[in-house]
Amino acid sequence: MLMLCAFIWGTAFVAQSAGSGMGAYSFLAGRSWLAVLVLLPTVRAFDALHRRHGAAYGWPKAPADRRHLLAAGFCCGTLLFAASAAQQIGITLNPSTAKAGFLTAMYVVLVPVFGLFLGRRGSARLWLSMVIAVGGLYLLCMKNGFGGIEASDWILLSCAVLFSFQIMTVDHFAPQVDGVRLSLLQFFVVAVESTAAALLFENPTLAEFGANWLPLAYCGVMSSGVAYTLQILGQRDVNPAIASLIMCLESVFSALGGWLLLHQSLSMREVFGCTLIFAAVVLAQLPVEDWLKCRSASRK
Repeated sequence: MLMLCAFIWGTAFVAQSAGSGMGAYSFLAGRSWLAVLVLLPTVRAFDALHRRHGAAYGWPKAPADRRHLLAAGFCCGTLLFAASAAQQIGITLNPSTAKAGFLTAMYVVLVPVFGLFLGRRGSARLWLSMVIAVGGLYLLCMKNGFGGIEASDWILLSCAVLFSFQIMTVDHFAPQVDGVRLSLLQFFVVAVESTAAALLFENPTLAEFGANWLPLAYCGVMSSGVAYTLQILGQRDVNPAIASLIMCLESVFSALGGWLLLHQSLSMREVFGCTLIFAAVVLAQLPVEDWLKCRSASRK
């Protein structure tokens, strides 16, 4: 399930690149409303599954619990809107799926770094990951030195930062509320906010949506609806560190998808930069501490 989730998210960069001809907010609005339509029956299916096992499920009945769920959906959704909009704008400026995938994957390294400000302990492995990632970014983005970084690179890096905040916010609220309903509410917030932004800053037309129906459908149904559900189901019985490692393959699938479907190519310098960033992402998620504990326990 997690491997399929990574594949869908990675190839969604191809769909986003294919749909980069329309406004970024319009594209985000279209895919988000489709995600809401997919997640509505998903919530009912999860409720039916829990009822079959004798568990009470449904929307919170206490007013305080409902307000808490709505607040969680608004906070997570607003951050997801900002991150997704930055990602789509960056892809619109530069349709390279490999660069978008690898720069977005930087959130895996940034999340533990930002966690330091919340009192979470860092490690030498974390800082080594950051050094490797910075080296990879230099090779990937700065072809002509520090003056060669493009506007799209800054936007995609800001996307990684915003996704880091969104993941930490989800991590805060997820143990307190129903995860599937939280996913539905956050996509509803994204749909509303991106629709408002599209009407304010763009001129969306039905013809535009019709011309881009396939990438919209793939991103809305598969990436936002199906993949998020696969993530929830797949992570139930898998170690979180292992799950993160599997989903890191999203960046690899984005590069392969752009190469196979859009005939995009990377220079050797850019390939090496992508390789370094992926190595940093994997290193940041390796469960080294768990392995050391297991080895010391086995020796005893």
